[in-house]
Amino acid sequence: MVFPKKFLWGASTSAFQIEGAYDEDGKGLTTMDIRSFKDSDTIADTKIAMDHYHKYKEDVALMKELGMTAYRMSISWARVLPDGDGEINQKGIDFYNRLFDELVANGITPIVTLYHFDLPIGLVKQYGGFQSRKCIDAFVKYAEICFTHFGDRVKHWLTINEQMVISNLPAFQGIEAQEKSIREKAGWQTYHHMCIAHALVVKKYREMGMTGGIGPVLSYSTYYPASVDPKDVLTAKQVENLKVFCLMDTHFHGKHPQYLINYLTERDLMFTMEAGDEALLANAKPDFIGLNWYTTGVVGAYSDGTDINDAKSELMPRRDRNMPGVAQFYLNPYVEYNEWNWNTDPEGLRYALLGMWERYHLPLLIVENGLGHRDTLENGEVHDTYRIKYLSGMIDNMSLAIDDGVELMAYCPWSFIDVLSSSNGIEKRYGLVYIDRTDSDPKKLERIPKDSYYWYQKCIKNNGSTS
Repeated sequence: MVFPKKFLWGASTSAFQIEGAYDEDGKGLTTMDIRSFKDSDTIADTKIAMDHYHKYKEDVALMKELGMTAYRMSISWARVLPDGDGEINQKGIDFYNRLFDELVANGITPIVTLYHFDLPIGLVKQYGGFQSRKCIDAFVKYAEICFTHFGDRVKHWLTINEQMVISNLPAFQGIEAQEKSIREKAGWQTYHHMCIAHALVVKKYREMGMTGGIGPVLSYSTYYPASVDPKDVLTAKQVENLKVFCLMDTHFHGKHPQYLINYLTERDLMFTMEAGDEALLANAKPDFIGLNWYTTGVVGAYSDGTDINDAKSELMPRRDRNMPGVAQFYLNPYVEYNEWNWNTDPEGLRYALLGMWERYHLPLLIVENGLGHRDTLENGEVHDTYRIKYLSGMIDNMSLAIDDGVELMAYCPWSFIDVLSSSNGIEKRYGLVYIDRTDSDPKKLERIPKDSYYWYQKCIKNNGSTS
């Protein structure tokens, strides 16, 4: 149960979920701003969020007290380039310079994501987001600006957060077409363009002679077959390929895998490739892989009959989750679920780390991993024993994966402080630090360390010992 001496212990957030100051000091609007405003009468929005923009020194002090040696965060593209592709906003540059200086002064290594869901609205209005190839050039320009201004302090860069999620939720790109087939095809076109954008940013990083590393961030759920029926086993493999490995295969090998091309072509969803695209994708092998890993899933061959809703079956189906014509998703009776149907499966993380390492043999960073819960503040304290149990199991299984030969560089659970959930406001809390606010009332945004904060503090001090 020994972690490497230079292992990075940290925690994670993203800009739109904590910064606030949504229109302050020249920042432009993003897709996530607009998305949050639509529900602002029922959930918290990005206007204030957790006010990290003004409270970053207080937050960094809490990081140092926790013992963090790394902080996974993101830069708001629209704070640096308000329109996404235009004049630099110096006040945005100044804010991130202050933040990085504060982190480095406190011995905390920044792990920085360039694009974490919050696409500048200017790029949607100009180009339709990553539906257009022009957005590729805008992303490369933005990345070069970040490398130039912050690369002396930031040595770990992540390009695009959860590209597969963005592709499957076109609204994140401002795509509002009504017909499902049109939305799906547009989503896969953005996927291809983001693959090129990622590759060109990796190449730009190396052309600039930057000292450090760069890689993608994958949304990774491990999928088990629902039975030993060969159809279920093959279906689970296909789903994992389509949801996880097709993206990393492209980044690693420099070309789209044939199984993805076949799948999209058969369904008339294949994206358009231009002459020279294969060359753009090639020779951009990442230095490491960032993983957002939370849960496992159970997958069986698709069935369109009523039997899939049989409440007496051993594996209870997740009735809202299937891939028509491909797969049916089930609940797993051997693991616990929270009220949002996300399960806790520490052994699944070990299984995932082994699979990712065996397939690519690249260093791995866990940059999201956590438990959402309705935390309760009682007499100024939060007793989140359920989160401690979750984290303890994950860290124990990370250690076992390292013993098995996996090169794991960092662990940054989601999240450091409570964040604005992309779909549930402040109701669904993940943080090690409680933010005293509600969806309707920001109060004073007091920072209150939870029991999990103090547990993790001891864990870091003991380099991964959870006992």
